[in-house]
Amino acid sequence: MDRDSGPRVRVPEQRAPEKPGTADALRFTVLGPVRAWRGSELLSSGSPQQRALLAALLLREGRTATASELIDAFWGEDPPSQALATIRTYASRLRKILGQDTLVSESGGYAIRTDRGALDLTLAQDLSAEAEKARAAGDRCQARTLINKVLGLWDGEALASVPGPYADNQRTRLEEWRLQLTETRLDLDLEVGCHAEAVSELTALTAAHPLRERLRELLMVALYRSGRQAEALAVYADTRRLLAEELGVDPRPELAQLQQRILRADEELARPADEPAPAPAPLKPAQLPATVPDFTGRSAFVSELGGRLATAEGSVMAVSAVAGIGGVGKTTLAVHVAHQARRHFPDGQLYVDLQGAGARAAEPETVLGSFLRALGTADSAIPDTLDERAALYRSTLDGRRVLILLDNAHDAAQIRPLLPGTPGCAALVTSRVRMVDLAGAHLVDLDVMSPEEALQLFTRIVGDERVGAEREAALDVVAACGFLPLAIRIAASRLAARRTWTVSVLAAKLADERRRLDELQAGDLAVKATFELGYGQLEPAQARAFRLLGLADGPDISLAAAAALLNLDPHAAEDLLEALVDTSLVESAAPGRYRYHDLVRLYARACAERDEEPVERESALSRLLDFYLATAAGVYALERPGDRLADHREPTQYSGLTFADRHSAQDWLYTEANSLLACVRQSSGPGAVRRAVDLLWATKDLAESGANSKQYEAAAITMRDLARSSDDARAEGRALITLTNARLVAGRFDQAERDAQRAMRLARAVDDPLPSCWAPNDLGIIALYQNRHAEGEAYLEQAIANFRADGNRPGEASALCNLSRIHLAMGNTTSAVALAQQGIDIYDELGHALRGANGRYALGLALTQSGRFADATEQLHDALAVFRDSRQRLWEGMATFRLAEVDLAAGLPAQAATKSEQALAILRGIGGEWRRGNVLTVLGRALSEIGQPGRAQVCWREALDIYETLGSAEIESVRKLLVPTLPG
Repeated sequence: MDRDSGPRVRVPEQRAPEKPGTADALRFTVLGPVRAWRGSELLSSGSPQQRALLAALLLREGRTATASELIDAFWGEDPPSQALATIRTYASRLRKILGQDTLVSESGGYAIRTDRGALDLTLAQDLSAEAEKARAAGDRCQARTLINKVLGLWDGEALASVPGPYADNQRTRLEEWRLQLTETRLDLDLEVGCHAEAVSELTALTAAHPLRERLRELLMVALYRSGRQAEALAVYADTRRLLAEELGVDPRPELAQLQQRILRADEELARPADEPAPAPAPLKPAQLPATVPDFTGRSAFVSELGGRLATAEGSVMAVSAVAGIGGVGKTTLAVHVAHQARRHFPDGQLYVDLQGAGARAAEPETVLGSFLRALGTADSAIPDTLDERAALYRSTLDGRRVLILLDNAHDAAQIRPLLPGTPGCAALVTSRVRMVDLAGAHLVDLDVMSPEEALQLFTRIVGDERVGAEREAALDVVAACGFLPLAIRIAASRLAARRTWTVSVLAAKLADERRRLDELQAGDLAVKATFELGYGQLEPAQARAFRLLGLADGPDISLAAAAALLNLDPHAAEDLLEALVDTSLVESAAPGRYRYHDLVRLYARACAERDEEPVERESALSRLLDFYLATAAGVYALERPGDRLADHREPTQYSGLTFADRHSAQDWLYTEANSLLACVRQSSGPGAVRRAVDLLWATKDLAESGANSKQYEAAAITMRDLARSSDDARAEGRALITLTNARLVAGRFDQAERDAQRAMRLARAVDDPLPSCWAPNDLGIIALYQNRHAEGEAYLEQAIANFRADGNRPGEASALCNLSRIHLAMGNTTSAVALAQQGIDIYDELGHALRGANGRYALGLALTQSGRFADATEQLHDALAVFRDSRQRLWEGMATFRLAEVDLAAGLPAQAATKSEQALAILRGIGGEWRRGNVLTVLGRALSEIGQPGRAQVCWREALDIYETLGSAEIESVRKLLVPTLPG
């Protein structure tokens, strides 16, 4: 039997068809082994011949089969002399199992009488018919779901092990139907944007069915839509060659036409041929924030902007930009107008806060990714670059009527990629600056409210009764607010929440402010004075919390972290934070998480600089750093029992959180990742740098996750520079090791080597055991990747000695596993297996789940080269499960790649091609180009072995380009693969 038995489609677990009614109803399956159930009990169906009779009767779906028909089904043209008696014997046995009412004798033959839903085949037929109806109605998602259910009813080969010519014919028919369903499902995958996911399955299917042109056509489309045009064209070349050699024919016209469309880079090919029917909810975003119920005035602006947005229904794409100082009500006006205009944009409304007034404005490519997902684009279909995302965004909006509200923009350059490009859509922009360089935009300058509007807004919040009794005081309040809507709202909200205050009390408080709002000029000063109104009305403890929390750089802060920063217990901290939320000075980002509006954060910091002593500001940030370090070190210890970081890290004065298990610890780490790294970057004060570097060390997993790799590397560079400028050799050495780790993940080995070499020199100078151990370990890994095996062996033996001297058993295990890979590269497979096993034994003894997976990864490599493919697969599968569970996307992708290598070595090229494609998808954006080149090389070898040499050449050429750019040692081996095979 061919060991490479073709693709395995991922479908739900096969189950017996469920029949409504009694729990002991009979159910049958033929889409796999022929089986019968009574309720949950599996019935014995007897010998293969007896199952053949059961199958023949079931496939007639209640119609009677005569004795002669059954004899033909069993034996064809050469039945035995006792054929009829044999049939009767089998029928009698089945009747005893199924019951007389189920298997009936009729007109000299037999039939099985049962409900239609009792047989998996009829259930599959009904679901397939429903799928066809859904697709005809334009509901592709429902059709795809239904076909997946149909395919999920198969459990291997239909009529498995059933003998006879009739069973053979039916098996062939059912397998063809299964393939047709798979083709339909894959076609739907492409139509809903899942082309990247479809490539690996189509690669395997084309290997198993090389002459099936429809599969080749789908593969070409999937590759083209994944940005792999050269491979798509290579599939056509491989197909044409194969058809000529095997059948002496050319590809069908549809395939040739597809090739031409790809050559022309046909834009229409990048999306479904037909527009979908009414789209599901995710394709019609409704992202507008709620409009305020007490919106007041601005009638002229509402009319002006509403009229502009209405013109988007015609022949132009409307863009309106609202500018004004902070607090003037730009967002409130824009949201109100957008809600009124919703009827003009039936295909949805998009919204984003571009954070233009802060230090880190939102990146356009990040916003485009969010918008594309909201419009129904699958993550795998979202390109990497800004230009590609912007082009796909405009294409997705083409023909739709969508309103885009771009709030708090930094400048015109930030929003240009976010503008729709076709009539029917409109963009409404708010910004603190006038968008004079935004071509074609309708500019609106928003000024403060008129006194009448300001008083009306104040009255709506405070109430007619209180304002009517003190109208003059109310006018004094809104005048003191400078008629700025945000200032009025803050002042009125504070008054509304304090029933014992009169309007005159509030007016007197505002009159005492050091900066009078009627003296304001345009710019930040107006915003600062506006917030001064709310800040001045805070209780002392609330004001302190407001000031100190604004010092933290992260995008938001958890309740536990805020409690640490404020040096309060969590309950007291929560009371203060919720009070600040009530005043609109702080926002509740999610339960237990808080954030500042960017302008409010700037104001809070100004208050801290003005009202807090430097030592108190430093102490607050120091407590926050302590909290993050203590908590992260606990997470690190859970992941790496026995590691010496706990003994060598800087001490902390503030304790952290504890976790019951590694999963809850991981949840905390990845939830806090952005805030942790922000805390690291801003820790430049005396005594903070060393703790910040240790925090980076304790959060190494973030570098390997993929989601936070770039931010982690940026933080490591910051800390290296800070340590170097402060002449702290110990901190610099440790920072360099974290930076080495980040650059190893990114595949930048030359940079990583320079960092590790300097870290080792610094560690020796200051006798720091952490980098003294890990620097040679990392240098050994780098030497392995660069084929400097003897040098790598020396580094790793040094690392093992240093780890042992420090009593760091997990580190020793890591170096042993890395040394295993060096021995493997040098051809010493026996010692490679032994070294990896030594490392695993240490990890298992200490209870290391994640690092134990790294050991099993190394053992899997050694077993592969030893020819023990089944054992290698088992080890790598075990490692893959842990990597996936631990959110280590780099190692998940690499383990998948290594499984592809095992399949290739074991003579299973179709499976190897599938896993290589999966590895490419997982490693997208992480791991660096060198690792991508390795995967492409193996993918090319697998494709070559399954009869797709043209596509293989494309993969090898891309790999060669990567290696030549990097100057890698693999250049010559790939060049040899690219030498054309000469005919013998």
